[in-house]
Amino acid sequence: MEQVQGNHFNVNDLTAEEQQLLKNIQEKKQQLLLEIQDLKREIQDVTNELEGMDVGDESKPNPKAKQITIGRKKFNMDPKKGIEYLIQHDLLQNTPLDVARFLFQGEGLNKTAIGDFLGERNDFNIDVLKAFVNLHEFSDMILVQALRQFLWSFRLPGEAQKIDRMMECFAERYCTLNPGVFVNTDTCYVLSFAIIMLNTSLHNPSVKDKPTVERFIQMNRGINDGGNLPEELLANLYDNIKKEPFKIPEDDGNDLMHTFFNPVKEGWLMKQGCPLIRGRYKNWKRRWFILNDNCLYYFQFTTDKEPKGIIPLENIQVREVPNEKARPHCFELFSSGSSEIIKACKVDSDGKVVEGRHSVYRMAASSVEEKEEWINCVRASINDNPFYDMLAARRKNATGSSVRPR
Repeated sequence: MEQVQGNHFNVNDLTAEEQQLLKNIQEKKQQLLLEIQDLKREIQDVTNELEGMDVGDESKPNPKAKQITIGRKKFNMDPKKGIEYLIQHDLLQNTPLDVARFLFQGEGLNKTAIGDFLGERNDFNIDVLKAFVNLHEFSDMILVQALRQFLWSFRLPGEAQKIDRMMECFAERYCTLNPGVFVNTDTCYVLSFAIIMLNTSLHNPSVKDKPTVERFIQMNRGINDGGNLPEELLANLYDNIKKEPFKIPEDDGNDLMHTFFNPVKEGWLMKQGCPLIRGRYKNWKRRWFILNDNCLYYFQFTTDKEPKGIIPLENIQVREVPNEKARPHCFELFSSGSSEIIKACKVDSDGKVVEGRHSVYRMAASSVEEKEEWINCVRASINDNPFYDMLAARRKNATGSSVRPR
């Protein structure tokens, strides 16, 4: 009988029970080895299948779903480039109607970007705007209901000329679908803005003097080609807005990102605080400024999501401050209107939004070159706000003695 030497042993030395256990272990080991080999073959088969799928995809265009996603992202960052990308990849036809349908569906699109694209002043964008408005169904709707639907499909841009074109198209569409409600589209246009302003006056906490229904009726007298609209109609519009304010489309928190994504200019400036008694000013503070959309925004830190203050560049002028000993390279904004106080807002120490009290906003740059660049950029962005002039002209047409030819 063979003796045990080192790690080797004679199976015959094991008991019958131990021999059976060893046999079972060996069988189990063999079974596991076979299963491992089967798993390896399955893994290799799956790997080959995946590699085959990759090879097949490389010989085809990129999946349309991925291209559409890319196109939407491009649109949200730059609407013109996004539309161009989708047309180039045959995902949109190069026609106003097809582009309008894409914007009207709005899936995955930033509504601020939609408004910017619709407001552009060139023939193609204007045709897209008209097609977009014509996709809305306003039949048998009172004006405020039609406005709710229309203003939910995009966000109105800030430029007066863009707003004018959009509201002109809306008024024409509403009057076409609801003949006989108004004498002409100028009446619809003026009343639409009266409703929008009423919404702001009734639901903005900063507006203390809330208009009454009688005041609303009075301010809209004579706009129907010199005649008055039914008081019952105006009262119903007033009650509708008072009960439910307009809902402003939200864009998943991307609105500020979109606004500040491609600014006209941005950078650090020293800003002087508002004046105290006897003309003395507060200390200078370093703020991050962003110039865009005819507004000057300033932040405490570049990482802040909300601005500390907003200065609309309406009825504003900018000038250099010569020979400023305390702080060189200064320039300032001042009011060009009848009011000395510049229309602006800021966040106070308690986090509340309050009106600014500056008659002059004085800033200081880090160099002469930087100062001149800021002055030039602000000057180029200054807007005298022609919107109210446009609205006044339209009101004049609406109260005229004859229908304006179209």
